[in-house]
Amino acid sequence: MHARFFAPDAHASGDVVSLPDDEAEHLTRVLRLTRGDAIVVFNGRGLAFEATVHRARKGGAEVLIGQPSTAAPEARVAITLVQAVLKGDKMDDVVRDAVMIGVAAIQPIVTARSEIAASPLARGRRRERWERIAVSSAKQCGRAVVPIVFPPEPFEAVAAFADDRQLPGPMMMLVEPRATTAAVPLGELDGQPPREASLLIGPEGGWTPREIEAASEQCRLVTLGGRTIRGDAMALVAVAALFAKWGEY
Repeated sequence: MHARFFAPDAHASGDVVSLPDDEAEHLTRVLRLTRGDAIVVFNGRGLAFEATVHRARKGGAEVLIGQPSTAAPEARVAITLVQAVLKGDKMDDVVRDAVMIGVAAIQPIVTARSEIAASPLARGRRRERWERIAVSSAKQCGRAVVPIVFPPEPFEAVAAFADDRQLPGPMMMLVEPRATTAAVPLGELDGQPPREASLLIGPEGGWTPREIEAASEQCRLVTLGGRTIRGDAMALVAVAALFAKWGEY
């Protein structure tokens, strides 16, 4: 299999486009590819092409776009993952796995029990890091789409986003079974797949009662069995369960 590269300017066969700096460095310094070598490129918006290295030099690389190439199919249900930011590097794993499993977008949120505030996230340029991880994961799993990673927002913004249709419905909030009597097991959801949906997943310490109450006005409260699952694994497990429920597999 040919190496895959992210080329956001790839639109049509016959074009010569430059690779982003980090992609060019991977092509020239890591893989040491040269003019004429065959590769595959994708533009992050659903198009993938066969291509050849047109020019590879220190500080940059250009590729000649060839015929369209088949990429991994996108999920039938476009899921937006609304994920409470996790501490340390755990959020990196969530972004990597969410892209791999097939989510359409990722909205990080800062909740009452999140162990990191919004300002350190901005100073640490965490969103830019997550965007790079999303590209890397798309390259690895064969997708031609790179899910957008939105800027981190406070939990209170979820309701406004839902009202403004920035978060697609139906909306589901994953809660612990003992957190509320209003929740239903994921297995009892309607098996008819929607066109799109949003899934809210909380931090390591879980949602507060106030957050659950506030979200219950717009979200279906859902449980996923009685086992305790790590915060950095919950998104992968929950999205996989939803896809199985909706016949994705």
